[in-house]
Amino acid sequence: MNHFLKILPEVQDALDAGKAVVALESTIVAHGMPYPQNLETAQRLESIVREGGAVPATVAVVNGKLQVGCSASDLRALATESDVLKVSRRDLPLALARKALGATTVSGTLIGCELAGIRVFATGGIGGVHRSVDQTWDISADIPELAKSSVAVVSAGAKSILDLPKTLEALETAGVTVVGFNTDEFPAFFTPKSGLKAPHRVNNAEEMAAAMRAKWSLGLDGGFLIANPIPVESSADPKQIQEAIEEGLSQAHSEGVSGKDLTPFLLRFVNQKTAGKSLQANRALVEHNVAVGTAVAVAHAELMA
Repeated sequence: MNHFLKILPEVQDALDAGKAVVALESTIVAHGMPYPQNLETAQRLESIVREGGAVPATVAVVNGKLQVGCSASDLRALATESDVLKVSRRDLPLALARKALGATTVSGTLIGCELAGIRVFATGGIGGVHRSVDQTWDISADIPELAKSSVAVVSAGAKSILDLPKTLEALETAGVTVVGFNTDEFPAFFTPKSGLKAPHRVNNAEEMAAAMRAKWSLGLDGGFLIANPIPVESSADPKQIQEAIEEGLSQAHSEGVSGKDLTPFLLRFVNQKTAGKSLQANRALVEHNVAVGTAVAVAHAELMA
């Protein structure tokens, strides 16, 4: 076992037995929502995984280890402490060396999945190509990590604060298989429709599991993006969201907010401008993603048994 990797016994036992495991990120706990909603959401997500017949594995950096699986006290610390690092691939070495408490992004969580052998990871939305990329060159590390990690990531598309057409193009260039889950349209995070066609479609967890087996059995490394639209009844008003994003981007520019600070800044800004409606939508979509991810993980485990 790698000195810097810690897999909780419950997670390792499930993996050894070929049971379904669903990875969860910790950035949504530390940076994606305010307290106490963040802790409530983290606890709810783990409960959804268990209710669906799988084992949850929230990934974080704890005491100098990339930890796959979090205890109740770990989740509380991530939700309440003020100096939790946001950890992607580039940040991981220093976070481990300094024994900092770190919340893993999508890319950081994917590293934990790959090292532990977890095949399904459910999150809210992935990062991608930011707007005004021709000026900033701001492209999330999530995309190259998805390209190299043999993990199926369930998300509500990509975050709607991004340039979605360019994000889809970047995913294609990276060789990431993008699949609409029971939809022909690529979802736009807070809303189910973006006006963009999903490259492929699957209609159920069993069909998705079969595609996963086919890809990885051929030795085709790299991941899937399972684009799972937010339920219509939980979605936010598209016009209100778009107006809030545009205003938030202008505010971020005037305040010099960029890089890894931009996404949490914009999510907070949009939540304020929508009087909390975007936060409600965020919680609903991630719960829906985790339910779908659990079904996919169970179907894949049964297929590989």
